[in-house]
Amino acid sequence: MKIRPLYDRLVVQRIEESETMRNGIIIPDSAKEKPQEGKVIAAGNGKKGDDGKVTPLDVKAGDRILFGKYAGNEIKLDGEEYLIIREDEVLGVMSE
Repeated sequence: MKIRPLYDRLVVQRIEESETMRNGIIIPDSAKEKPQEGKVIAAGNGKKGDDGKVTPLDVKAGDRILFGKYAGNEIKLDGEEYLIIREDEVLGVMSE
């Protein structure tokens, strides 16, 4: 993949839930909600302030993040689906 997000944007790949059954009921793909967890694939350089200085991002490539249900814009590159979101749409960074 050859994409470099600008400013405070992130390219995120959703992490699918590994669980396919809940309480013994199989949930079809059409009824599943999209996961709100993802892995940062690429990050921009930072947010530019009014004074022209660039503030670096707190999130970096490789981080696992949580984001809002309707956050970002979906794109498709090389047959894979990704999200482009702003850093302020990130709810939290997950630690392992």
